[in-house]
Order: sequence, then structure tokens, then C-alpha cells
Amino acid sequence: MIGIAAEGAAISIGTGAAAILVLAIGLHWLGLAMLAVALAIGAFFRDPNRTPPARSGVVLSGADGKVTDVGQGAPSGIEGDFRRVSVFMSPLNVHVNRAPVSGEVVSLQHISGEFRAAFSDYASEHNERNLIALDDASGARHAMVQVAGYVARRIVCRLRKRDKINAGQRIGLIMFGSRVDHFMPLQYRVVVSVGDRVRAGESVIGELTPGEPVPKAESLQ
Repeated sequence: MIGIAAEGAAISIGTGAAAILVLAIGLHWLGLAMLAVALAIGAFFRDPNRTPPARSGVVLSGADGKVTDVGQGAPSGIEGDFRRVSVFMSPLNVHVNRAPVSGEVVSLQHISGEFRAAFSDYASEHNERNLIALDDASGARHAMVQVAGYVARRIVCRLRKRDKINAGQRIGLIMFGSRVDHFMPLQYRVVVSVGDRVRAGESVIGELTPGEPVPKAESLQ
């Protein structure tokens, strides 16, 4: 089943209704053009259902798109070191973001910045972005950063501090081409490579190494 995200439904329906009115008064080419725009808006904001894998000890991709970077580091504002996986969303991808793990939201921070190409390394530190920090059931800290791109001018986050979330749950979206950076504890191993295609809420990007203890969350700076 494919729905339309709430942020785009009103725009798509309104444009479609206006197109029907224009067609009714005889302006066929204009009406057809408007109808095409309404369909394009609906397609961009499409929100298909997803089924998370029934496995514990995994991190799911929070975005549809292509893995553009795998490394190590920490998002600005969180102490410690993490494994990092970056996923770039083109304008053709589904742009609804989903929770990478189940847990509790411990911090949300919107950071103003620039609007450069989201696939560049520059974007993770200088673009407009939204930082989500959460603790899983074991107390380990994870983080996810929604990064705006060159065209994207709006980041939607539906979460609030202390929310309890489930892996694969819808948590927001980013308009047009953009990027999501995932940060997982070092006890997880990354199971994707640069160039891989992933789907939000379904594709596993990290897996807990058997026998490795997961440290408790570090405090926020």
C-alpha cells in the first residue's frame, strides 16, 4: 500500500482539484499540466508501508537511497565515537525517514546552516540539519542526522524528547535531494558498502557483533 505523507497530501490534492476546475472551464492544456504537477507532487511525497525485519541487534537504514560514505566519528554535540553510515536521497527516492532502532528519544537539536549538495562531506558539518539522539533498550546511544541538501529547504521531524519509538517507525522527512547520517556504537559492524541501495525501515546497515558488550550511553555535551 502506498500513501502520501501528510506534508504533501494537501498540496497534491489542492493542485489536483484546481486542475479539474481549469479543465472544466475549457483550458485543457493548462489543466493537464496542472494535473501532471499534482501527480508529480503525490509521487514525491509517496509513503509506502514497510516491514522491519524481525531480528534484534540490528540497525536499520533511516532513509531510502544510496550509501555514499562509511566511516567513523561522532555528530557535533554528542560525545564518544561511532560507526557512521551516510545515505543520500535523490529527488526520485522516497523521502520519508524512519527510526533506525527501537528506543527513547533523548535529545533533538535543529542546527541552522547552508544548503550545499547533500552528498558532499562538507554537508554533514555545515548544512542545515536536525540531530536526533536516542538510547536503545540496552542503554546504548545511537544518533541520526537529517541533512538538508542544495534544493531541500525544509526538514520535518515528528519526534519529541522522551518519545518511545520502534525500529522502522516513521519519524519525519526531508524535502527533495538530501541525506541522512546514521551513527551506531562501535560494537556494531557495518554490513553495507559505499554504492549499496537501501530502503528506510527495512534494510539492515549495522549488526551487533556477537559477544561484544554495548556500553551505556555517554552524556550529551
